[in-house]
Amino acid sequence: MVQKSGELQIIGGSASEALTIRVARELGVQALKTEIRRFPDGETYVRCLDKVDVEKAAVIQSVYLHPNDYLIEYFLIVDMLKDLGVKTVYGVLPYFAYARQDERFTSGEAVSFATVTKLIEKAGTDQVFTIDAHRHRVPDITMAFRIPAVDLTAMGLLAQYAQQKYSMKNPLVVGPDEEAERWAREAAEQLRCGYDILEKIRLSDTEVSIQPKRLDVRGHDVLIVDDIISTGGTMAETCTALLNMGARRVLVACTHPLLVGNALARILRAGAEDVIGTDTVPSPVSYVTVAPVISKAIQEIT
Repeated sequence: MVQKSGELQIIGGSASEALTIRVARELGVQALKTEIRRFPDGETYVRCLDKVDVEKAAVIQSVYLHPNDYLIEYFLIVDMLKDLGVKTVYGVLPYFAYARQDERFTSGEAVSFATVTKLIEKAGTDQVFTIDAHRHRVPDITMAFRIPAVDLTAMGLLAQYAQQKYSMKNPLVVGPDEEAERWAREAAEQLRCGYDILEKIRLSDTEVSIQPKRLDVRGHDVLIVDDIISTGGTMAETCTALLNMGARRVLVACTHPLLVGNALARILRAGAEDVIGTDTVPSPVSYVTVAPVISKAIQEIT
C-alpha cells in the first residue's frame, strides 16, 4: 500500500538527507524540510520548516562518524515532533552507533549501548528500526529496547546488486568470521548458493592459517559480506586469503561503508574487484539504497 499524503510525514536529520528523500518517494509522501545548524559554542539548532500536521512521523537519522552530534539532532527532532502533537514517532537509525559496547568488559566502564537506547526511548521514540546493527552479544535487537524494535537487513539488496552488476558465475558467499555468518546466510539466500565463514587455525606459535570451515572456493566467484567496513584490514586479509585459495574473483559488500582512511584502496589492492556498500553511510561505494527496506517496514506498521 502506498501512503497517502497527510497520513504520515517523513523527516530526516543532516546525516541522512538524501536517504530521507528516497524513503519519502517510496512511500509517496513529502519529506519535511528542516534547518539544522550549529551555534558558535557547538550547540545544535533544529527547526522544521514545514507544517507538522499528522499523528505519525518517521525520523531518519544514521549515526556515523560524528555520532554524538547526530544523536543530539535525533533527540531534538523527536522531542520537537512530540511537542508539536505527533502521537507516534518511528525512529529509523540505519547505522546505529555505540552497539559495540553492549556489556561492561572492564570494571567501571559505561555500557554505552544501554545508555543510548534509554535516551532514544526517553526522547519520545515509539518504535525503532535499525539495519544490520553491530550487536554481537545481543541475539535480538528487541532485547536492547523496552519499546518495539526491529533490525532490518540490506544483505538481500547487496547480493542482488552484485549479481546484476557483475553476473557472478558459480557464486559463493563468505563471511570473514563467525560474527558475519548471519549476513552471509542472508546474502546466500538471495543468490541461491552456498555460504561459509572463514576460521583461523593456529599452525604454530608464529603461523596462522585462514580457511573456510566447509566449502572449497576454487573456481568460484566469491562475495564477501559483513555489516561494517571500517579500516578495511579484515576485508583485505580475507580477499588475499580467498584468492590464494583459488577463488576465480572476489567482490566485497557491506551495509555500512565507513571506509576510514585508505580502507577502500587497501581492499582493492588486496585483489577485490569492487566494494559495494549502501547509503546508510554516504561513501564513494554507496551504490545500493536501503530506502526500499525502510519504506517496506514503515508500510507494514502504518
